[in-house]
Order: sequence, then C-alpha cells, then structure tokens
Amino acid sequence: MKFLIIVLQICILYIFSFIGSAIQNLFQLAIPGSIIALLLLFICLCLKIIPVRFIEQGAGFLLSILTLFFIPATVGIMNYPSLLSLHGVIFFIVILLSTLITIAIAGTASQFFEKKAQKRKDEQECNKHYSQFG
Repeated sequence: MKFLIIVLQICILYIFSFIGSAIQNLFQLAIPGSIIALLLLFICLCLKIIPVRFIEQGAGFLLSILTLFFIPATVGIMNYPSLLSLHGVIFFIVILLSTLITIAIAGTASQFFEKKAQKRKDEQECNKHYSQFG
C-alpha cells in the first residue's frame, strides 16, 4: 500500500512538472518549465490548496534517490575531455570555491536568524515575567 501511495504522490509531482512545462511552451517564457512547476507547487502548498501530506512520502522517496539522477550528467562529461584537462581543473576549483562561499553565507545567515529568533523569545519571556511583577 505504501508503494502505491508513493507512486501516486510522484504522479502528483509529475503533473506539476508537466503543467510547468506546458505553461513555459505555451507562453514561450525564458524561465524553465521545471522552475515554473516548483513555483506553482510552492504557491499551492502555501495556500494549502494541496496539503503537504499529499506529496510528502513521494518527495521523500525522490530525495532519497536524488544522487542517481546525477549519474547521466556525470557520464555525459566523458564526451567532453576538455572539461577534464586544465579547463576542467579550473572549473572544479570555481565550483568548489562557490560551494564553500555558499555554505559560509548560508551558515552565517542561519546563525544570524537563529540568534534574532532567540533574542525575540528571550524578550518575550522577560516581558512575561516583568508583567507578573509589575
């Protein structure tokens, strides 16, 4: 039964992908259909048109096998030996540096927002205790 639920949830995600691609083709937009599909799914989830439970297990399954989707791209690199030469090394260094910068910025931002949220929580606790004594 769980297998059937996962398959149906993946079908829901595929329908969003299909709709996004159709919108992109219909209006000849510069934005890829997959991005349009993600935006549509995000809007539907935010507006609670589609509850998260309708796609949760299917999305979790797809995320668990996500690395398998990179195999064709990795094998495709073999068709471009220039990417594996000096240009490839430079390309690899650029990717590595941009990844490290992204991780650093994301970590710093998350710590900033976590401290801000904790400060707000502490102020609410302080105000609650102050109002009991005042």
